[in-house]
Amino acid sequence: MNQIENTLTSLEVAEMVGKDHSKVIRDIRNITSHLNEAKNGSVKIEDYFTEDTYQDNKGESRPCYRLTKKGCELFSTRMTGAKGTQFAVAYIERFNQMEQHIKQVKIPTSQRELVQLALSANEETNQRLDVVEDEIHEIKENKLITTEDKGTIDSHVRKKVASICRDLRLDQQAKSLLFQDLGSSIKQLFNVPNRGRIKDKDFMKALDFVDTWEPSSVTKAQIHQLSLFDETA
Repeated sequence: MNQIENTLTSLEVAEMVGKDHSKVIRDIRNITSHLNEAKNGSVKIEDYFTEDTYQDNKGESRPCYRLTKKGCELFSTRMTGAKGTQFAVAYIERFNQMEQHIKQVKIPTSQRELVQLALSANEETNQRLDVVEDEIHEIKENKLITTEDKGTIDSHVRKKVASICRDLRLDQQAKSLLFQDLGSSIKQLFNVPNRGRIKDKDFMKALDFVDTWEPSSVTKAQIHQLSLFDETA
């Protein structure tokens, strides 16, 4: 049986005995300290406990231990009464389940079985690759433009509005209408709440749209009304 497969982590032990993991770590370190003090040629600490790490919810590496069946037996001696009995029953059941699972795994003995195992592993690998490719594709499809890219689009928007205002000699009110119209058109075309949510794959399309944009009929009519109002003022 593989050494890793034939162990329980201190996290699992903490859950089984209903204790905080840090306290289980403390108890194991005390035990290993005692073993080191009384160590002789017949005692190997790794037959009981081995140091390991795990990732917490923040993705940070934290210390833990792996306990063999002998390690669990030794750890259980620190517990008395009902809790000690419950833990003993729990870890015995867990190790028996692991042993039964490993026994059920059929080891290939013939050339045919080896080939079938290889084909099965290859198929599983291909399936995982397909999943990874799908995830990469989805990431690319949904990746948003960078802050720098948004700044580039904003710059093109300002230049476009300034160009129209200069060519038509429009005032500040008309300029505001153009900004509103162009901004609304961008959000509607790319189905986004603001320009920062434009997808990376649509970046060049957004620039081309801004550079070739023309005000809507409604905006033109509003600007025309402003001009008439100025003339009669």
